[in-house]
Amino acid sequence: MSGYILCQTKKAEHPYFIENISMNIYSIEELCYYLYHNLYLADHTIFNEELCTWIKEELELPALAAKLKQSLERNVSAEDMLYPIFKEINYLTYEEMKELNSQLAALGKERTAVRQKRKGDALVENGMYVNAIQIYQKILERDDLAEQRAGFEASVVYNLGCAYSYLFQMEKAAECFLLAYQKEQSVKNLQAYLLAYRSIHEKVDYDKILLDIKVEEGLGKEVRESVKQALNSFAGIPEKKTEEENLDGLLETLTREYHRSTGS
Repeated sequence: MSGYILCQTKKAEHPYFIENISMNIYSIEELCYYLYHNLYLADHTIFNEELCTWIKEELELPALAAKLKQSLERNVSAEDMLYPIFKEINYLTYEEMKELNSQLAALGKERTAVRQKRKGDALVENGMYVNAIQIYQKILERDDLAEQRAGFEASVVYNLGCAYSYLFQMEKAAECFLLAYQKEQSVKNLQAYLLAYRSIHEKVDYDKILLDIKVEEGLGKEVRESVKQALNSFAGIPEKKTEEENLDGLLETLTREYHRSTGS
């Protein structure tokens, strides 16, 4: 599925709004593309009565709309609703359909907590950081975290910290990275914590943290050096010049991206 895909069906006059990633789609090809690349986001926020109505009225595909509506009434899984949509325009090749079947089979065997985490990860990839944060927080409230694989909780906390950092909430990000390190003493977790901490604190406070935090022998020097290099590299990035006449457009773009990432 590389390159451009020629639309085979009518383009909608009014788009369908995909709540998960705050995006409008105008054709069944766009719907197929979204579903194929975001399996973990295929849930009730997209498979609902509104989608059936949109497919029937905007895309003028009443047979497909009726089939999906019947599936909704039978309360079938979201995964089972994928096939009629893909088959409507033969969107996938034979090999891609085999791969999809394998992915769905693997997805069906995953524990609920793991699927939730992958959903949060998919939201982060789509820039929907606030929605991802809500998913991660719900996972951490579960009472079966001890039953998950080793390091699972630490990875959720780490990804939560990443989501906060993308929203420039560095205090919360640093707290998450520290908690992740306390749960799993890895180089990655420690580096993330020190980098986040240093970005919002004075050097004297940072130096004190380096003395206070307990790390494995020999690891501390390696991590400190990597954080130092990262900070120096960041400080050396020149600010991008913005022509005055383009300022309004830049602000509009930044505002639009902010609202998209926060789901507002």
